[in-house]
Amino acid sequence: MRAVFLALLLAATGAMGKTPGEVEVGQVLRQAPMQGILGPSRLLSDFRGKPLIINVWASWCGPCQAEMPSLQRLARRAGQQVQVIGISTDDYRDRAESFVRTFNMAFPNFIDSKLRLEHMLGAERLPLTLLVDARGKVVAKHFGAREWDSPEAMAYVAKHLRIKL
Repeated sequence: MRAVFLALLLAATGAMGKTPGEVEVGQVLRQAPMQGILGPSRLLSDFRGKPLIINVWASWCGPCQAEMPSLQRLARRAGQQVQVIGISTDDYRDRAESFVRTFNMAFPNFIDSKLRLEHMLGAERLPLTLLVDARGKVVAKHFGAREWDSPEAMAYVAKHLRIKL
């Protein structure tokens, strides 16, 4: 009954398919504190000044696990041109920490156990990858796993972030 009521409420408000407070493509990301998983906590605005790739994942998500090695290879290949960060939607910090350690992730990762970033980024499905320009404007969103270091994906990233890979 509660689910039916919520669906009707969302449909009535025109919010079906979006998360609460979602920043859409073409809009600038709002300020948000991010709690570091194995590193320091940061503000989302700390990453302005160069293009940013944000990957939203969860430790239990099979497609997230499948794409993580290719995302790391893309991050290495992009070098200093782009900053890559990960956002875990896990409820349990120890599971997020284990995921980061298992994949030996070389880029910063943060946990979003209160769902603030998940809602702002629009992560109703995982994985979600956002491409953000140097000023903080979302230029693309991609739902689902992708082989991020494939020629097609690198062309997609280069085109949207206006960089050379």
